[in-house]
Amino acid sequence: MLGETSAKEKFISTIEKFIALAAVRLSDDVMARLEEMRGREDTPLQKAIYDSYFENLQMARNLNRPCCQDTGLLQFYVKAGTTFPHLDITREVITEAVRRATKSVPLRPNAVNYFDEKNTGDNTGERTPWIDWEIVPASSEMEITLYFSGAGCSLPGQARVFKPSDGLEAIIPFVFNAITGSGINACPPLLVGIGLGHNIENAAVLSKKACVRLLGTKHPHPKGAELEKRITDGLNSLGMGAQGLCGNQAVMGVHIESSARHTATIACAVNVSCYTMRRGIISFKSDLSYELPTYRGASL
Repeated sequence: MLGETSAKEKFISTIEKFIALAAVRLSDDVMARLEEMRGREDTPLQKAIYDSYFENLQMARNLNRPCCQDTGLLQFYVKAGTTFPHLDITREVITEAVRRATKSVPLRPNAVNYFDEKNTGDNTGERTPWIDWEIVPASSEMEITLYFSGAGCSLPGQARVFKPSDGLEAIIPFVFNAITGSGINACPPLLVGIGLGHNIENAAVLSKKACVRLLGTKHPHPKGAELEKRITDGLNSLGMGAQGLCGNQAVMGVHIESSARHTATIACAVNVSCYTMRRGIISFKSDLSYELPTYRGASL
């Protein structure tokens, strides 16, 4: 049984190494989707862009360096079992792991506290790293999804509340305008996350959770899954491809997450991820042994 100090150090070190892995290597589902999309593009320009993408990703792995210079701010989506024995120190552990990883990976320091107007130098700061918590009853395990939130894929984010008389169809032009506007600068092909809720707050949170969902998954309601497909097909028919230039595929996919809405509101938020979708998952047992479900064959 690990002592309290050694368990804490092991927890920090494991997450630090996991951050390094996710900064350098795209997860298996993202790589598979990009390979599939490269095969669908038929112009020399698009093929050249995809070739440069894959060359960049391979060089990142060969040199063990982040695959994008904007390593963003780190966001953690934590599914915490109520009996996970290290729950009390998880926030402290994640924060320290981010601080160490900033030097060891290295990550570009991006955190600026709003009213100090000064870069903290270690990617920690006011409520940063951002941690979203979900409690899992009667579980002694913890699953952490890590996402690197860069500026290019954060700038297109938008949210709006519609009247019910506008109908659910109102969200379609709203999403298309977001993608064809500033989304074109976010290094397509994009993964589009759409949150549907009752106000801007919960729609925005849901849109980011939609972004980090595994590729190939669908909304659990048939109408939600059909809307995902319709918007994906529509965006991919715009004639926009990699880097926003002419091509066949603007998006890797469209994911929707939803909650019940107020009788008088339809709230919609949009978040996107660029082609370097640095999202990874690590699962911990109570003894801090781990699995890496999104990185086949990897170890820390």
